[in-house]
Amino acid sequence: MNELVTRSAAQIARDVNGKRVSAREITAAVLQRVDETDDRLGCYLSRLNELALDCAQRADRRIAAGETLPLAGVPIAIKDNMCLRGTRTTAGSKILENWIAPYTATAVQLILDAGGIPIGKANLDEFAMGSSCENSALGVTRNPYDLSRVPGGSSGGPAAAVASFQAAIGLGSDTGGSIREPGAFCNVVGFKPTYGRVSRYGLIAFASSLDQIGPLTRTVEDAALAYDVMAGHDPSDSTSINRAVEPAANALREDLKGLRIGVVKEFATAKLGPEIDALYKRAYRELADLGADVVDISLPTADYGLATYYLIAPAECSSNLARFDGVRYGLRVEGDDVGQMYERTRAAGFGPEVKRRILIGTYALSSGYYDAYYVKAQKARTMFAQDFRRAFEHCDLIAAPAASSPAFEFNAKSDPYSMYMMDYYTIPMSLAGLPALSVPCGYAGTPQLPMGLQLAAPLFEEAKLLGAAHAYERATEYASKAALAV
Repeated sequence: MNELVTRSAAQIARDVNGKRVSAREITAAVLQRVDETDDRLGCYLSRLNELALDCAQRADRRIAAGETLPLAGVPIAIKDNMCLRGTRTTAGSKILENWIAPYTATAVQLILDAGGIPIGKANLDEFAMGSSCENSALGVTRNPYDLSRVPGGSSGGPAAAVASFQAAIGLGSDTGGSIREPGAFCNVVGFKPTYGRVSRYGLIAFASSLDQIGPLTRTVEDAALAYDVMAGHDPSDSTSINRAVEPAANALREDLKGLRIGVVKEFATAKLGPEIDALYKRAYRELADLGADVVDISLPTADYGLATYYLIAPAECSSNLARFDGVRYGLRVEGDDVGQMYERTRAAGFGPEVKRRILIGTYALSSGYYDAYYVKAQKARTMFAQDFRRAFEHCDLIAAPAASSPAFEFNAKSDPYSMYMMDYYTIPMSLAGLPALSVPCGYAGTPQLPMGLQLAAPLFEEAKLLGAAHAYERATEYASKAALAV
């Protein structure tokens, strides 16, 4: 393996800005790595070789002219639910299989402006609906640590690309855990910022009050670097927060002294089996060994997270996906009249999981059930936010599992309920809009596969969150302890 592809994003940026290596050299090495490995992994739905080399040349010219670029020459895997002008943008669905984006998402544009190099559009669960990446209608992505297992979802493509050195940063989206869970499965850092902190403009919507763009990286430092580039107010996004951003890359720390970290008593891990229970208890001890004051906290509504999420998210999905009707863009299947054309287009274009969530959401929003289901779920969501506010009166950060198991084999969770349960520990943070991340914390199962520790912070305290995760990562070094399968 070419040593250039194993460098962190921060190291690449330093070396390219320092003219010790060119962006074009880095890009050529990564494109070769993709050529050598992606036929087995399936990380990318579209390759952007020509665009990548053009962007690399542009970055080298800017540096030669005296500019310093935060992401100079850093190879990026872009989840294929983010628009990039002139490229195929599919959301992993047949209904958008051949759609070409006419504009670029704000977060993507900020990454490109900072010198990032778009390697390709990465695979995902269709419209970001799933926890394994098995719901993609357009390809199969495999876990780089065991090719018989899933990479996690919905951001499975970017996570696997970063883990296998096909990119240094993956751009993912997280609605109920879709960055954090694949981060855990693929032994990388998966970071979801505060809702509204990174613009959603140009992100194909699943659930608009929950969707959030964030990075997947091999180090916490790289996650902070990407976050600092993407975060900020965007007038093109009505949900974007107009509030000053505290730079996170300057807040990384080497210990946890002075921090109180809460462990949620409702998130007891004994039910996950003795091996995983021991792994997470060890992770909590490691936090204490780094100087943190580890305290017990309570989230009384935690057990209602799944039920609340699976009313709100499908309801918003039902509304958002109504636009895919065969009239304005995407797939069109002709019929004898407009109604039949709608029906045939949506039947052919949407996969089983997307149809399931549209039906659930439409039912929850229908006359006679709106108050009983959707309104009640929104009230429960308010209670989640209140519980977290009370919890943070007793701690600075919260620690919890990022996933209930290591990556599972394909088709191992064929019923929807067992798949939905994979998001049990990540959904509460999403419902409250909190910044949260997954950082590698060890290995479990047979064979031994990666697991992730989830850390969450109060709203807008990304710098504190990333600083603590950096200290844990540096002290434990779990991300470097397993060999890849590719």
